Amino acid sequence: MDLWELAAYLATGIASGVLAGLFGVGGGVVVVPALIFVFGRIGLAPDWIPHLAVGTSLAAIVATGAASAYAHHRRGAVRWDLVRSLAPGIVIGAWAGAAFAGILSDEWLKRLFGCFLLYVGGRMLLRRADTPRRTLPGTAGMLAAGAGIGALSALVGIGGGTITVPFLNRVGIDMRRAVATSSACGVPIAVAGALGFMAVGWGREGLPLASTGFVYWPAVVAMLTASVPMAPLGAYLAHKLPVDQLKRVFAVLLLVLGARLLIP
Repeated sequence: MDLWELAAYLATGIASGVLAGLFGVGGGVVVVPALIFVFGRIGLAPDWIPHLAVGTSLAAIVATGAASAYAHHRRGAVRWDLVRSLAPGIVIGAWAGAAFAGILSDEWLKRLFGCFLLYVGGRMLLRRADTPRRTLPGTAGMLAAGAGIGALSALVGIGGGTITVPFLNRVGIDMRRAVATSSACGVPIAVAGALGFMAVGWGREGLPLASTGFVYWPAVVAMLTASVPMAPLGAYLAHKLPVDQLKRVFAVLLLVLGARLLIP
């Protein structure tokens, strides 16, 4: 690993850690496109670059999400009852998402992620408010919601905040608690998704020696070195900064990144 590659992983980790705590969107929305760029530049496994980017992102989110969730927990903001209700569906969905990613080509997985970024950026920019419901879904509804969150999150390599936060808002959870609870839900998403990408990538030709399936460990370790200390900072800033204004700037960045991934 040369100095440029190491610096790129560290910068990506810093951005991931801060965003995980600040916006509750999961650092994967930045990690995946950053890794696609870095892996492409260094010529790492050309046939599997998007798969490696997604799997590596999920593995890195495990520790980052845990640090962010703990920081929010210390502030008493995590609804652990909701985390327990969503977790079984999340794990099942994350495994299914990873399995589906394993049968997609590199181009289709990259396009899927580009479309996802456009959706996330557009939603954040337009700031369409969800109509809250007064009651949470029952057991079956929470299982289904968790499965949907886990499947899409694993498929695109994120911690799930871009899906979990709107869902929790819709069922009447206020924004700060929704962000905090989403951070905690990101841990089972990342663990199940990373294990799934390791399994579906096992034995594929052309993968680097330092990988386990579709998880590239040098990138994971370097990003975690920077991201874990930054997650508590993001959680702190979420309670201090004008998050709505910052979200609009971030939304424009996501739209640019999404368009770039879709343009050949």
